[in-house]
Amino acid sequence: MSKPELYVSLAVGPDCAMESYALRSTLESFGVRVTMHWIGRPNDLVNILSGEDREDKMDYLILNFHGDEGRFYINELAEEIYEPNEPKGEFFCATDVLQFAKLEGIKIIAAGCTLGSESLAKAFLKSGCHSYLGPDDDIDGNANLMFIIRFMYEIINNKKNQQEAFEIAKSIDQETSMFKIYSA
Repeated sequence: MSKPELYVSLAVGPDCAMESYALRSTLESFGVRVTMHWIGRPNDLVNILSGEDREDKMDYLILNFHGDEGRFYINELAEEIYEPNEPKGEFFCATDVLQFAKLEGIKIIAAGCTLGSESLAKAFLKSGCHSYLGPDDDIDGNANLMFIIRFMYEIINNKKNQQEAFEIAKSIDQETSMFKIYSA
């Protein structure tokens, strides 16, 4: 295999498998090396965000989750199954990001409804990430997928920088225009 165009880690939240498979296949056809992380419990996400279970070489971390009011949907577990200090409940929010994330220099794409909220983006930026992209409202799932594909296509095939690729992908239609970009 020749040297990959980019290295992407794809963290997959509950009920997001179908679009994650489509995204992985498309990115791999573009020459991207994709590492999948299937999020079954809250600590799986914590381990990725904290760096405990994350690749050393990564150009983008894509968090493919459903979202609600600037929070990630996660699996809610029975009380006796939670590990000590594991976030509890059905949401992972900005407070959890501030508590657990160590994201020095990482570029993040949060693919899911309302995951581009300013408060969530600020929490990620405070945790050290380079940039944070996500839709700030309830976005159609197909539009979400198309945004990421077009964004990556522009970076890889047309050698656009992140801001240029963002503007092109955002301009596809009214749905993709919900994406926002935040930088440190």
